Amino acid sequence: MGYEASKTKEILNNYEKSLLDGKGIDIGCGLDPIMPNARPFDMDDGDANVITKYVDEQFDYVFSSHCLEHMNGPIDAIQEWWKLVKTNGHLIFTVPDEDLYEQGYFPSLFNDDHKSTFTISKKQSWSSKSYNILDLVKDLPNSNVIKIELQDHDYKRNSLYHSVYSRGTAYKFMNIARKFSSLFGIFGIRNTVYNILSHCLRLPVDQSHNEALAQIFVIVKKI
Repeated sequence: MGYEASKTKEILNNYEKSLLDGKGIDIGCGLDPIMPNARPFDMDDGDANVITKYVDEQFDYVFSSHCLEHMNGPIDAIQEWWKLVKTNGHLIFTVPDEDLYEQGYFPSLFNDDHKSTFTISKKQSWSSKSYNILDLVKDLPNSNVIKIELQDHDYKRNSLYHSVYSRGTAYKFMNIARKFSSLFGIFGIRNTVYNILSHCLRLPVDQSHNEALAQIFVIVKKI
């Protein structure tokens, strides 16, 4: 289970925790699935874009934390994942919110393997690879959307500088800030110096690298 999944698990309510009972699979979890008895599925197990080529069974819950943004085609991938869900089972997943995480820059400044960005619902997005979560899940057959929630716990919006610079300029200034702040590594204040510089220069900061959440949380039931 990745760090984001750990933070998500900490804020689940009792009902949401109860959905993680039974037989489950965690897509993109590495060696640490959301529940100890969940089946882990990661790159060594096959291509999650076409997961039914590798997994021929259904589950009470299919969980995935911050994996869908790495898929080549999120629409096709989510349809594939849905096939793994039993009737009365649940698909539970999180993705980065494009405004809180990418902050107006794509390709992402923080993870160059992100192939898409996500929002709950917009008529128009700044991202050329944006997907509305509502559109993604509404066409899943025999589905009932239980929850779609923007989770921004501990996110400091006063430190959010959306598209202040061009992507190239932002990237250049971020590298300068990193190099300068690295000089303070021996004093143990490298991250503090970097955050101060970023704030002064109005640079984007990956707040999810620390305790903040910058994601969309989704639960869909198969009926």
